[in-house]
Amino acid sequence: MLPFSPEAVLLIVIALVFGFYNGLHDSSNVVATVISTRAMRPRLALWMAALANGVGPLLFGVAVAETIGHEVVAERAVTLPVVYAALLAAILWNVITLKLGIPSSTSHALIGGMVGPVLAGYGSGAILANGLLKVLLTLFLSPILGMIAGYWIIKLCFFLARGATPRINVWFQRGQILTAAMLALSHGTNDAQKTMGVIALGLVATGHMATFHIPLWVILASAVAMGAGTLFGGWSLIRTLGTGFYRLRPVHGFSAQIASSAVILGAALLGGPVSTTHVVSSAIVGAGSAERVQKVRWGVVNSIVVSWLLTIPAAAALGALLYTLIHYLF
Repeated sequence: MLPFSPEAVLLIVIALVFGFYNGLHDSSNVVATVISTRAMRPRLALWMAALANGVGPLLFGVAVAETIGHEVVAERAVTLPVVYAALLAAILWNVITLKLGIPSSTSHALIGGMVGPVLAGYGSGAILANGLLKVLLTLFLSPILGMIAGYWIIKLCFFLARGATPRINVWFQRGQILTAAMLALSHGTNDAQKTMGVIALGLVATGHMATFHIPLWVILASAVAMGAGTLFGGWSLIRTLGTGFYRLRPVHGFSAQIASSAVILGAALLGGPVSTTHVVSSAIVGAGSAERVQKVRWGVVNSIVVSWLLTIPAAAALGALLYTLIHYLF
């Protein structure tokens, strides 16, 4: 590998900043329920999530990074201005939604951020339709699967715990520590790979790698960036997920975390990037609606659905604008 050029160094730094904000933004997904049910103290929960987020990418392969890296955009459109614009658009959207306390998707933001610059610079012919369809289907179906899984898992928990005394809540509360660790591992596995894929894309674009692959140092750097971001915690999003939908009890947190972990890890192994935010949100809603539909504050759910629909086109527009500016500067 050649020594890194200044352009490549800048790209790596921006990508790791994206990974940091990904961890900062999505830490709420992992710890919201375990904090709101008081199964763990906030700082301890964040440390646990940070460590598990960092370990996850080392255990379960790089299938999502492969999808992001060479199944969405044609090789001729993989240029530095495109990659810069994609990352900056995703970071900017994450910052905006984090400040507003809206649980938006970093996955949606990155995909939109990639598509916008490519369309602006190379036209629709540079978008790989099959790969993009795979990504969009995964992003669309995973929240639905999360809601269904949350609904049936809590039904199973109620069935197995029928006739139990209130002390069963202690068991669910302690069980949440394990399920939160599982969720953090699956989250790190899926989301850190998006940073890996973009860094590898940039290294190919700058000529530092002849073919697309994920070096070990890229895996380690991406894992550390996400873990570091997780430690700082997106507290406004933690409040939204932990208390915004309804008053969570340990059984809700336990069920939602199992459902989310299964969907996110399954998608990661198949190479499908998912929105952790929306999978966790839908699993929480599924768990609550299984007990009583009126229990859920559907106004909060509606605001998340709106952000789910807006993120890709908004990030694409930001990416196209940033690409135009960066292309002019280059």
